[in-house]
Amino acid sequence: MTDRRRRLAALDWMAAMGADEAIGEEPIDRRRTGRPAAAPEPPPITQEPIGASAPSSRDPGPDAPLAPAQGAADAREAAAAADDLDSLRAALEKFEGCALKQTATNLVFARGNPDAPVMFIGEAPGAEEDREGLPFVGASGRLLDRILSFIGLDEQSVYITNIIFWRPPGNRSPTDAETAACLPFVRRHIALVRPRLLVTLGRPAMNTVLGLNSGINRARGRWVEYGEGLEAPIPAMPTFHPAYLLRNPAQKRETWMDFLSLREKLDELT
Repeated sequence: MTDRRRRLAALDWMAAMGADEAIGEEPIDRRRTGRPAAAPEPPPITQEPIGASAPSSRDPGPDAPLAPAQGAADAREAAAAADDLDSLRAALEKFEGCALKQTATNLVFARGNPDAPVMFIGEAPGAEEDREGLPFVGASGRLLDRILSFIGLDEQSVYITNIIFWRPPGNRSPTDAETAACLPFVRRHIALVRPRLLVTLGRPAMNTVLGLNSGINRARGRWVEYGEGLEAPIPAMPTFHPAYLLRNPAQKRETWMDFLSLREKLDELT
């Protein structure tokens, strides 16, 4: 194998492992041999005078990340102040309580028609979504669009978003703290859109939005009620995430049944 092919194979392997983004401006050759540079001498230990006050953990400085509880509290305040979708998006663009914002390229807010009767909520943006700033525009989004077309729906018939508004590095799963920081915005998002039907895609969105703790295989296709921040509860249904269907095409039959159920619910509303 030539050097060029070996390098391409190494890049393919790293991309498969999730290392698909450059972090530093300059490459680092970690295969270099030789004696490593000596570690810097640690600073001398000094004793504070008796009675001197210790640094307060409550004042970490302006550049330190927010603690998870503080990030969630700030999110609730910012989300509650948004009275329309534009102000909600503006609040997210200013929000610094989720560390994912520091590594993402774009805020991924929503796509589709906010006046549509159906709202879909997935988990988190991927690489293509991060680049374009739109949810579900990659392979899983194309599959979702195809499934929707089979029941007579398109982008103008639905509204699509996620429970996480920034891409986690390497497409890893969001942490509990990151989910908690985004959740107030998700709830406010639903309240402002006021869909007539709500569909969650995948287990994380189901657990977070609908509060269902069972597995997605048992819960999918069942209609429940969602009423957080709404004047009256609305029908909501969990189903598989399109990305899961790409890995497990045998589950497409169950998903088809779920979307037929969605079509029936829509027809009942008209």
